[in-house]
Amino acid sequence: MQAKPKSILQSSGLSRRNALKVLAIGSAVLAAPKLKANENIANCQLTYDKAINYLGKHQAGVLTPEQKCASFIAFNVTSNTVEELQTIFSLLTKRIAYLTQPQQASSTKNDKMPPAESGILGTHLQPDSLTITVALGNPLFDHRFGLEKLKPKYLSEMTSFPNDRLEKKWCGGDILLQICANSQESVIYALRDILRHISAYCFPLWKIDGFLPARAIDNHTTPINLFGFKDGTGNAPADDSALMNDLIWITAESTEPSWCDGGTYQAVRLIRFNLEFWDRTPLEDQENDFGRHKDSGAPIGMKNEQDDPAFEKDPHGDRILFDSHMRRAEPRNPERHTAKLRRRSYSYSLGLTGAGALDMGLIFVSYQRNLKTGFIDTQKRLNGEPLERYIKPFGGGYYFVLPGIESTKEFLAEKLFAALKQAN
Repeated sequence: MQAKPKSILQSSGLSRRNALKVLAIGSAVLAAPKLKANENIANCQLTYDKAINYLGKHQAGVLTPEQKCASFIAFNVTSNTVEELQTIFSLLTKRIAYLTQPQQASSTKNDKMPPAESGILGTHLQPDSLTITVALGNPLFDHRFGLEKLKPKYLSEMTSFPNDRLEKKWCGGDILLQICANSQESVIYALRDILRHISAYCFPLWKIDGFLPARAIDNHTTPINLFGFKDGTGNAPADDSALMNDLIWITAESTEPSWCDGGTYQAVRLIRFNLEFWDRTPLEDQENDFGRHKDSGAPIGMKNEQDDPAFEKDPHGDRILFDSHMRRAEPRNPERHTAKLRRRSYSYSLGLTGAGALDMGLIFVSYQRNLKTGFIDTQKRLNGEPLERYIKPFGGGYYFVLPGIESTKEFLAEKLFAALKQAN
């Protein structure tokens, strides 16, 4: 007897039940509502042309709204003379001026020579909200250049707190650059350009890349860290200049060397998260550790992120635990801004640790006019907090962000070198 020919379903290996599932899915796709053409375009539009002015009393990148991508790179100076050290800051100023404005990429006329630039952004260079913030580390103020007596008052080496496991290869440096933009390629382009110009005078010591959720930056909402909690909710408003002078900026009334006016102290902490352990922790414990609801960012018992936690109505810590991160960091006793600093942190991902765990966490960055009343006192209040079970700081340092420049005829650190010349 002649065998019946196999049906399409049989020859394809699909059962009737699976075939019906496929048809149902296909029908659902066909029936899905279509986006209007202009909605599609609006969702895909990206702009890279925004330029942030690098001139001003203060450097950009401190109060500038956070960009999506960042790199932090520390250098040790290999130069031996004050003149060469000055050249570094002159070159940095010129490159910042160039990179933060729209440009037509330079072309190399001699094809036997290396290209004039990397080419990764094409021929028309857009600034992409780029900021490059230059800070000085404590080691720069040693005997090499005669800067000892001009060191900012509170600048020092970052020492370990009880929960730290600092690794020398991830700490310190003479100069720190914070490079931020809204795409990683813009950050990389700027970094390669700068390395090309200053590598004769500096040696890279450590570098780490950071990122923030694109949707938070685009929607102007508080970024969420890798623990899934909002990071930076308590920041004071940047447009309150009097408050910023109180919390962040060195002013003429400060007891600092005069060249520091317009600068600020920067604390950078590289903090590894134990994410696998965190992901097995009950939600109630996570929220109690932070003192906030995870979904809204509101203080526990409140509805909105910016709601007052009303600690005075919770004197025994029944609602927001005394050991919670928010209550220790910012106890609001006796005033609102107990932590006299402003945060500007990024998440990082470095792959895997030697033990096969995710090497991810936070690049904590804070700015303050006084390292002691800013980061150091805040960290002391946090020592022993329950959140320490999930974090391990391993690097970073303390730095002094140079004052800004207000004219294209000036260069960064010019007032420092003028003070040095006067002292000699």
